[in-house]
Amino acid sequence: MNILIAIFGEGRDLDALQMAARTVAVCFAALVFIRISGRRSFGQRSPFDYVVAILLGATLSRVIVGASPAVPTLVASLVMVLIHRALAWACVHSPRLESLVVGVEREVFRDGQFNSKQMSAALITRTDVFETARQELHSLDLEDVQSAMLERNGQVSLIRKKTSARAQ
Repeated sequence: MNILIAIFGEGRDLDALQMAARTVAVCFAALVFIRISGRRSFGQRSPFDYVVAILLGATLSRVIVGASPAVPTLVASLVMVLIHRALAWACVHSPRLESLVVGVEREVFRDGQFNSKQMSAALITRTDVFETARQELHSLDLEDVQSAMLERNGQVSLIRKKTSARAQ
């Protein structure tokens, strides 16, 4: 036990080497936790996933600086990722829960018309949609866009109009 205290320190009175040792341990613990949580934790980037990422980072940082006891804080972090995994599993099996936890996509533009009701509900503006057109299509207008969807992760996806064989 004394060797662990010598390496990792105790409480808030840590030297640079003890904080470095804690950083190494927490980094590997975080990798294990992320693997337990599953690929979706940091791949989907939904609000649900961001909450877990932020809380996990905030909680684990307390171990590094000695602001909280290491073992209970690591256990709390593990519980957090297990809850995330369980909720993700439940969302796979329940579309209703999925829409509650992760959200739903919203069609904000179709056939030349903005859907102000959907835009208001999603808190986005026409400027947001035009910005996506400039970035994704390198266009200043939506002439070639059939529809625009606000995805669950907050990004706008643009669907191009289909071109007929005669038009080519």
